[in-house]
Amino acid sequence: MYIPGMEFCPKMSCWTARTVLLVTFVVLLIHQGSQHSVASASPTPFEDYSEEKKGPVPVNESEIGELVNVSRLKEDLQKGLDQLKTDYMKHLSLRSASGSIENLQVDFEGETYTLQEIAQIGRKGPQLIVVNLSSFPTVMKDVLKALNDSGMGLNPQQDGTTIFIPVPKVTKEYRESLAKNAKTLFQKFKDHSRDIQNKYIREVKKKEKEVSSDLAHSVQQQIHSMAELYVSEGEKVMITKQNELLGKD
Repeated sequence: MYIPGMEFCPKMSCWTARTVLLVTFVVLLIHQGSQHSVASASPTPFEDYSEEKKGPVPVNESEIGELVNVSRLKEDLQKGLDQLKTDYMKHLSLRSASGSIENLQVDFEGETYTLQEIAQIGRKGPQLIVVNLSSFPTVMKDVLKALNDSGMGLNPQQDGTTIFIPVPKVTKEYRESLAKNAKTLFQKFKDHSRDIQNKYIREVKKKEKEVSSDLAHSVQQQIHSMAELYVSEGEKVMITKQNELLGKD
């Protein structure tokens, strides 16, 4: 192998030549490694320094009120939370389902009725509820949908204009089913809260040209934080309900 400078040191041993090559190779590796470290230490153009990393933005109702109706915003969010609590009380209970079924809401042709307004509800033994729709048979499909979507873990069976609803036994599986339905109802509430949040944020964006960009941005973040407060409260309600259904302390 040719090594520069060997022509001036004809007596250089083979061992010495290999040593020179090895040292040169190590120096090159160290140089390349230091360049790679410097490059890695530089932040990438995709590094996220958004304010979300700093935690929730404190809510200043006076500032929010400059761009939206704060009372109406809070009222809309509270209605969603109250509805979640009502749904849990009516539809997710280990007690007899008959009382909940009587007040079950049924949507029909743009109107909302309770089941007891459009049907005759009775019992055939302690474990079977009978719903007679002979006086209003056209609503059968909507009643079945309301029963299946109620979150009560029911299994309605249609026979002509009559619906038979077995009352579920309180088993471990039934408890777990109700707890799962509690999460489903919470998710609906969460989505509803997001819709309210986005509605008011759209209001702010319509006024962006009338106010400073800092104020508009701050109010949007605060609306998000306010919605998160209600979602967090709803999650606590869900956990409490799940523990109750599962028999936990």
